[in-house]
Amino acid sequence: MSTFGHTFRVTTYGESHCRSVGCIIDGCPPGMELTESDIQPQMTRRRPGQSAITTPRNEKDRVQIQSGTEFGVTLGTPIGLMVMNEDQRPKDYGNKTMDLYPRPSHADFTYAEKYGVKASSGGGRSSARETIGRVAAGAVAEKYLKLAYGIEITAFVSSVGNTHLFPPTAEHPTPGQNPEFLKLLETIDRETVDKFLPVRCPDEKASEAMADLIAEYKDREDSIGGTVTCVIKNVPTGLGEPCFDKMEAMLAHAMLSIPATKGFEIGSGFGGCEVAGSIHNDPFIRAPETEATRSGLPRPKLTTKTNNSGGIQGGITNGAPIYFRVAFKPPATIGQAQTTATYSGDEEGVLAAKGRHDPCVVPRAVPIVEAMSALVVIDTLLQQMGRHGAREQLSKK
Repeated sequence: MSTFGHTFRVTTYGESHCRSVGCIIDGCPPGMELTESDIQPQMTRRRPGQSAITTPRNEKDRVQIQSGTEFGVTLGTPIGLMVMNEDQRPKDYGNKTMDLYPRPSHADFTYAEKYGVKASSGGGRSSARETIGRVAAGAVAEKYLKLAYGIEITAFVSSVGNTHLFPPTAEHPTPGQNPEFLKLLETIDRETVDKFLPVRCPDEKASEAMADLIAEYKDREDSIGGTVTCVIKNVPTGLGEPCFDKMEAMLAHAMLSIPATKGFEIGSGFGGCEVAGSIHNDPFIRAPETEATRSGLPRPKLTTKTNNSGGIQGGITNGAPIYFRVAFKPPATIGQAQTTATYSGDEEGVLAAKGRHDPCVVPRAVPIVEAMSALVVIDTLLQQMGRHGAREQLSKK
């Protein structure tokens, strides 16, 4: 479906070349100051046409608040957010060849099978244009999380192709075992990440190598995949709903719903399978007395010495930073001619895709990963605070 969340619910709408895209947010707490200027920075970070290694589609992605606020303050009622598609070009897709042949690795065939009809231009609902509504809603969620709980969410590009920010080694099979990676997670913020445009990998040497690699594939009219790492700091303990809505399960659900994703790992991830339990276990230690909480819950007495768990144990947050990595495949739209078959399967053919596309999606995926993280955190947090409030009422009797 097109709705995500239980308490903080977001419904997105729109296709790649329709008149507008956006979302409806239901369940946003009332009384929070909110204007377009709170949302636009993340929209701008996601927008196309940012550099020579992204799609040249010229969309400003200006967000408009349609409802749910008055005098710049949220009312608690549904918030409508809209972005006009100003540079849609459905004519790029309206030709007989593309009507007859599904594009390799695109959703053309599967959407036609599911609905019996599909959008004739672009990817329709499967297009990354749909993520505009997610990013807009995520920006609203992030403002509340920051103001009310001091929660900070930062994502960055950690690999493009076989070029890694932290290359795997025998000692550190994944970044989770690398002390330098864990140190980076403690200090990284969006301002630092955006100093390394256009790739958004927070290391000069690695960023340049990744940019060169993307440019190389673009020149070949080809594409390449990569990974995005995200860290969520200052998360209260107790978030996550056993058994099927565990925190990592909800994060995985959110991340794998993003177009072009192919993998998700949290904490030590797959590399954690290659070390002994005696090394992997996170010992508990007494939390520093200066470590305060803004969650409204008692300050936890414990923290962990290491964080292979990625801030989650038993599906519930333990107060340590949450970190995870998301894999994105090479974009399916490439300029090279590729073999395919007609929708009926009666005839083979060759299709050279037209239209504008990214040779690598990970630089623009960074704010999308942050947005979906915010939607998961605010939803689980509001559920937990409702439980906490109900329990507090009993103690007053």
